[in-house]
Amino acid sequence: MLPFITEKISCWERLKAEQRPIFIYGMGDGALKIMSAFRDKGIVIAGIFASDDFVRGHSFEGYRVHKLSEIEEMVDDFVVVLAFAAGYQEIVDKIHDIASRHTLYVPDVPVVGRGLFTYEYCLENSEKIQQVYDSLADDYSRKVYANIINFKISGRIEYLSEVTTPKEEIYRKIIKPTFNEVYVDLGAYNGDTIRELLEFTRGNYNAIYALEPDRKNFKKLAKFVDGMNRVYAFNAAAWCTDTELPFAAKAGRQSAITAGSENMVAARSVDSILGKKQATIIKMDVEGFEREAIWGSAINISHYAPKMMVSLYHRNEDIFELPLLIKTLNPRYKLYIRHQLYIPAWETNLYATL
Repeated sequence: MLPFITEKISCWERLKAEQRPIFIYGMGDGALKIMSAFRDKGIVIAGIFASDDFVRGHSFEGYRVHKLSEIEEMVDDFVVVLAFAAGYQEIVDKIHDIASRHTLYVPDVPVVGRGLFTYEYCLENSEKIQQVYDSLADDYSRKVYANIINFKISGRIEYLSEVTTPKEEIYRKIIKPTFNEVYVDLGAYNGDTIRELLEFTRGNYNAIYALEPDRKNFKKLAKFVDGMNRVYAFNAAAWCTDTELPFAAKAGRQSAITAGSENMVAARSVDSILGKKQATIIKMDVEGFEREAIWGSAINISHYAPKMMVSLYHRNEDIFELPLLIKTLNPRYKLYIRHQLYIPAWETNLYATL
């Protein structure tokens, strides 16, 4: 069963069995989630350290925050648990350097939702995982898929470095943007992915529709697209229908739909915004609500088969539920999975083309 999944012991089990001191590297939401899982599993933390720039007498959750060099002077042999996301080569190189000197784990905790991604979780969903694996369009996608799953179980960064693909290669070999795209950007942030696309089309496009629910991000987006022709920006969340949703604004990219928030935001479906018009590329990075955004694009997907770029890393189930949903809506799609430079397995995306 699932022969491509070779990691059967989770990093949580390995950490539970550790005799050496365990130090968490990083502060913030990731560290809080990992510490919560540690408490549930009875894993003991020896301390916390951060990059030198962030260590100025800080404490975090009752622990004094050290520099790595301080811990290395105090302790001969210890385990490092990475608790933040790294998407820049310089930081990724630093993490690999630490991993060359110390045992390092990167526990996978979902951005949205609960539960941990373990081998047992894979067995519970083995039929769907196997379906996705069998439906992928090329051998490299199957390797990426297997590596990402094995990483999520083991927390070993070698699985990511083996399958990291430059963004340029994905655009040129899979998406292949033309000069007359109708581009729909869901989770447009400050316009960064619009900028990416325009680099490959030399600034040419037919139309651009951009949705960004966070007000601060939307202001940056509006400033970026100001003066551009046939660009339609909406301060709205991507959803399965037109409505209003509770929304928690956070700094940067992490704003999300959150039950209980008193702040309401408009929500729109792609099919509603486009009317009878046809999208040619749809990008979705909507903080764990990709499933709803896909349903809101169902008419376009099933009738017109736009090229799809969909995040697969926010929820545990995304890695199998989202490819199967898109394939159900349009069985003609060829499905590819690629991982761009990031630790943990963020920027693992599904690409669907004809």
